[in-house]
Amino acid sequence: MIAGKTFHSRLMTGTGKYRSIAEMQQSVDASRCEIVTVAVRRVQTNAPGHEGLAEALDWTKIWMLPNTAGCQTADEAIRVARLGREMAKLLGQEDNNFVKLEVIPDAKYLLPDPIGTLEAAEKLVKEGFAVLPYINADPLLAKRLEEVGCATVMPLGSPIGSGQGINNAANIQIIIDTVKIPVVVDAGIGTPSEAAQAMEMGADALLINSAIANAQNSPAMAKAMGMATEAGRLAYLAGRMPIKDYAIASSPQTGTVTSK
Repeated sequence: MIAGKTFHSRLMTGTGKYRSIAEMQQSVDASRCEIVTVAVRRVQTNAPGHEGLAEALDWTKIWMLPNTAGCQTADEAIRVARLGREMAKLLGQEDNNFVKLEVIPDAKYLLPDPIGTLEAAEKLVKEGFAVLPYINADPLLAKRLEEVGCATVMPLGSPIGSGQGINNAANIQIIIDTVKIPVVVDAGIGTPSEAAQAMEMGADALLINSAIANAQNSPAMAKAMGMATEAGRLAYLAGRMPIKDYAIASSPQTGTVTSK
C-alpha cells in the first residue's frame, strides 16, 4: 500500500538507459512490475532514449511514477513534480499525484541533497502530492520525512548506477525498523541475489533500473529481479533459522544402526 493505493508487485523499474524502447517494453513486461519511473524532463525534451516513451507503455496497467531526475534544487524539483502530475493526467491517470523526489546537486557521485529533499518534500506534501523521496540511508532523515507526510522513503543501497549492492545494510535496517511507511530500497542493486538480500531484510519494495537496462539480456534480468523480489519477501515472511556457532545434525541420532 502506497498512499492508499494497492500494488501486487514489490518491484518498481525504471525506463531509462535501455538500448531501445522495445527492450524497455519487454523488460517491464518480464519484470511483472506495476510501477515504473519516468524522468519528466527527459520525456518532455525527447532526450535520447526517451523519444516516444510516454506512448510506449499501457498506462491502464502500469502506474506512472514521475521523477524529478536532473533537479539540483528544491525549487526545481517542485516545478518538475507539478509538470509530472500534469503529464500523468494527460496519459489518463487523473488521480495520479505520485512523485519520486530527487534533489541531486552533485553530478559526479549523484548523492541526494538531504536538506533540499526535506524542503521540497514538505512543500509537495502540502500541495497534495504522494511524495516518494530518494535519500541517503539516513535513519534520522527518513524519520523526519515520515513526520512531514511522505508516502515512502527510498534509501539508496549504494550510489545510483554503481551496481555495488547493499553497502549500508546497517542503516537501511534501522530505517526499516523505525519508520512505519513503506521502505523502498533504491539504487545500487546489481544482481538478483542483492535484490533478495534487501527484501530479506524487510524492505517493502525495490526500485531497480541500471541492473536491468545494462544487463546483456535485459528482459531476462528483469524476470530474474522480479523472481528475486518475490523470493526475498517470502523468505522474510517465513523467518530464517537462527544462526549458531556449532553444527547440528540434520538427522536424529536415535534409531541408527550401531556396531553393537
